[in-house]
Amino acid sequence: MSVGLGNIWRFPFVAYENGGGAFLIPYLCVLIFIGKPLYYMELCLGQFASAGAVKVWQLAPAFKGVGYGQALATWSVVTYYVSLMALTVFYFFASFSSVLPWSECGEGWSTKYCVRSSSNHSLLTFNVSLAKSSSEEYFINEVLRSDPSGLDNGMSAPEWRLSLCLLFSWLLIFLVLVKGVASSGKVAYFTALFPYLVLFILLGRGATLPGAVDGIIYFLKPQWEKLLEVKVWYAALSQSFFSLSVGFGSIIMFASYNDFRHNVYRDATIISYTDTFTSILAGLTIFSILGYLANELGVDVKDVLKGGGSTLAFVSYPDVLSRFTFAPQFFATLFFLMLFTLGIGSATALTGCVITIICDEFPRWKKWLVTLCVCIVGYLMGLVYVTPQGQYVLTLIDYYGGGFLIFILAALEVIAVHWVYGIKRFCLDIEFMLNRKTSYYWKFCWAILIPVVLIVVFFYTVATSEALTHGKYVFGPGAIGFGVALTLFAVSTVPALFLYAYVKRYRKGMGLLESVKDTFRPSDKWGPRDPVLNRNYKDFLAGNNPAVPMDGIDNPASDIEIHRF
Repeated sequence: MSVGLGNIWRFPFVAYENGGGAFLIPYLCVLIFIGKPLYYMELCLGQFASAGAVKVWQLAPAFKGVGYGQALATWSVVTYYVSLMALTVFYFFASFSSVLPWSECGEGWSTKYCVRSSSNHSLLTFNVSLAKSSSEEYFINEVLRSDPSGLDNGMSAPEWRLSLCLLFSWLLIFLVLVKGVASSGKVAYFTALFPYLVLFILLGRGATLPGAVDGIIYFLKPQWEKLLEVKVWYAALSQSFFSLSVGFGSIIMFASYNDFRHNVYRDATIISYTDTFTSILAGLTIFSILGYLANELGVDVKDVLKGGGSTLAFVSYPDVLSRFTFAPQFFATLFFLMLFTLGIGSATALTGCVITIICDEFPRWKKWLVTLCVCIVGYLMGLVYVTPQGQYVLTLIDYYGGGFLIFILAALEVIAVHWVYGIKRFCLDIEFMLNRKTSYYWKFCWAILIPVVLIVVFFYTVATSEALTHGKYVFGPGAIGFGVALTLFAVSTVPALFLYAYVKRYRKGMGLLESVKDTFRPSDKWGPRDPVLNRNYKDFLAGNNPAVPMDGIDNPASDIEIHRF
């Protein structure tokens, strides 16, 4: 699920907003030292315990609320994620028109500043800085019917066409989920390869357009002064979390289905680098198109788009598709089918994480019924994103529910595993599971670098927070208050469930101090789910004192005898 819609939609937008090439260096650094280690850690947690994002906290019951906080964050993201899929469905069906509707300045939605795809900006009779491509006006004025006043005048009714597309998306998610993780994994063989074919086709076409080189240079050439801007590093960190899906609990959930001896070390390496390759490929594709649009409109690449992330994905890509001389409808259909299949993979993973948590807590409930209820609620909540104000709400939820909140929960997750449970104990768990010792690289990232960076990012963000914007719109205090309340509510699950665990132990007769200590110790249920593996695990621990430092050699040929079961 780590290669998904975020690579095609979110990465190019975040790179565009943060200086193009200036963003790549922080992003690669974050991937190597934060994203990949977190991904590997979550894979190990889920596979070792064969448990979801809540049950895995048997390793430190005081932090069980982290799992619930991640579920709330995941749910916040998935509600708007599916709304993006609804947009791809809309464009998919629009692509069957005899003339792609966004290639012309249509009546009823275009303005006098609309520029058709085939127009030459040198022939315009008005200031070229006011020009807008027909694909941009089609998206904003016809598809979204966006309200330029933002959230200031309240919410309007959902757009009926997008509401139907949203319903279709949730129905398909429901059908995939009721078939289970194993069956959805079979579909992944197609969804994993198909996007690359489409991206290479688009890159080949985009690179041949006039001005494409300027866009690619903007994407690849660093602006060194921007490396000193903390917001660029923050954006890189946020994109890495979103792209790899770390901190949401979904990686833990999927890893829980693995065989206990499965090589997750290999998986973490392959997936993290494949994810980065996909993001860069999408970046090259989109920036070649942006360079062309800048050439057509007579503006700099950095001034091509004025809207948010959805504008980039649903303006630039459709624009270049309309310029295909051979069967543009066919390629447009392929492209939006690709976006939808990527979205299905990510959305089912995120939704499945929430469903797993509910079913783990209420095992008597029928899973198909839980899935149905979750999808219905998701659809009803998602209707807010298909209103004329929907994209503003998306920006708000993305920042507070999918960015800032995830940093807090990820920091607590790393602290709980490596400071409370213990880095040495965790490395022993990995050695028992994979017969592989953990190198100093992983230990340094887990125990020192990641928690320190996340804590610093948290305090810096709070201290230097700026007004949240969507394009030129600045969010008011009411919207900001809602976002902050969402973050506080999700984080409050951690102290609330710690207090519950403490009271539960105290009522059993433990002393005040002992009750606190016990909430931070692994429960009796912690360990491999298989009874035979669990017994051998306890024998393994008895022969390897966690207080003894490991030698840190990352070598599959461990000097400890291989345990066979």
